[in-house]
Amino acid sequence: MSQKTIYFKTENSLINSIKTRADIKILKKGSAIAKFFGKKSYSDIYFHSGSLDEDSINRIKNSKITIVNSFSSMNLILEKTKVDYKKIKVIYPSVNVEYKEQKEVKQKYIEKLSIPLNTKLLFFTAKNFKTSGIKEFLDICSNLTYNEFKIIIAGSKQNLSSLDFILTKYRKLEDKIIKVDEEKENIDDLYLMSDIFLLPTYNKNIASSVIKAMFCECVVFTTMNNDAKEIIDIYATMEHPKDPSTSFKIDAVLFDENELKNIKKQNSSIAIQMSLDRNIEKFDEILLNI
Repeated sequence: MSQKTIYFKTENSLINSIKTRADIKILKKGSAIAKFFGKKSYSDIYFHSGSLDEDSINRIKNSKITIVNSFSSMNLILEKTKVDYKKIKVIYPSVNVEYKEQKEVKQKYIEKLSIPLNTKLLFFTAKNFKTSGIKEFLDICSNLTYNEFKIIIAGSKQNLSSLDFILTKYRKLEDKIIKVDEEKENIDDLYLMSDIFLLPTYNKNIASSVIKAMFCECVVFTTMNNDAKEIIDIYATMEHPKDPSTSFKIDAVLFDENELKNIKKQNSSIAIQMSLDRNIEKFDEILLNI
């Protein structure tokens, strides 16, 4: 197979896995002088992420194939650029987690995090707590009637430090919250041991954490404004970050052990299709048809 060029603005696990291959060449960013006086080079495949600015539109129009991480992004591109839909391909963010049994992982943390084995775990993690809905997460948790649960909140030291002030308003949850520094624990293990992953985010770009949580057999709830809505069940879709029905929905799942297990299995089967290995296969198929 002849060598194909790729261009990207942001790396991800799929790009990291393919960029050193012999059949792939990375198109380097041109210098400022080249942008004004030189002829612009375009890649065979453009991995689009972020805003749809003038440079992105030019690359989409001039690349043979553009890969995006959601159908919402694809539809926006088709609307703004009028390119042939056959030139836009969707590959969801990749998940690359070593699967372990939940009880096995939870056993490891029972003493370390003071978690009783049969306690249900609600998990929140994000790069930006505020825009990802930490306050809304806590509001929802404080309205649950199911009582045998703990909350794990994982993030950077800065995020956890800023959380302390917010938590003063949630005394009801004081004995339920476990804060975890993401640099000190294996975050994948926290996904694997959790039952519910709740992300009442204000962000539009697809949350890769949702895919990871689904792969790790969590019941996942997130918002309509996030592109992750494309892969979760309508029942688990929040109309907005402050959707008052969310507490009732989570209660219903927590009180019904069979339903909890069923949703976990369904989510896992969906997310397996987005494993890194599967996504490499999807990329290779695109490559073959260029």
